[in-house]
Amino acid sequence: MRVLFVCLGNICRSPTAEGVFRRELEAAGLAHRVEVDSCGIGDWHVGRAPDPRSADAARRRGIDLSELRARQLAADDFTRFDYLLAMDHDNLAALRAQCPGGCRAHIGLFLDFAGHIDRAVPDPYYGGEGGFEEVLDLIESASRGLVEEIASRLEGQRP
Repeated sequence: MRVLFVCLGNICRSPTAEGVFRRELEAAGLAHRVEVDSCGIGDWHVGRAPDPRSADAARRRGIDLSELRARQLAADDFTRFDYLLAMDHDNLAALRAQCPGGCRAHIGLFLDFAGHIDRAVPDPYYGGEGGFEEVLDLIESASRGLVEEIASRLEGQRP
């Protein structure tokens, strides 16, 4: 099973989602069965570490983002990943616009897994510290829901 988190530049929301989701998979004993990555729609930050404010907020919750580096969405991501999860509606529209015909991946909003239908993870880049905490709260909630769905899908399959 493969999961890709997508935001605009891959320095705030999607790397945070990658780090949080990895932690949730570890806690559920599924880390060895699920590949996780993140990327951005744009190429502005390719090769850069996550925004220091995102990294600091995550670190305060025991999540290390220091090894992550930004990358841009690639055409083969649509065939490599089972889930491509956008942080907001603009990211979702960009994913759908780039999705090749016949794509079988689940493409949707990440917060759908938290029961926040039609709600976006807000971009904290231009806001204050509280925005990064709100992002973490939302991502933690959605991560738990996504782990439940993936665990259900993996049930009965060989490890």
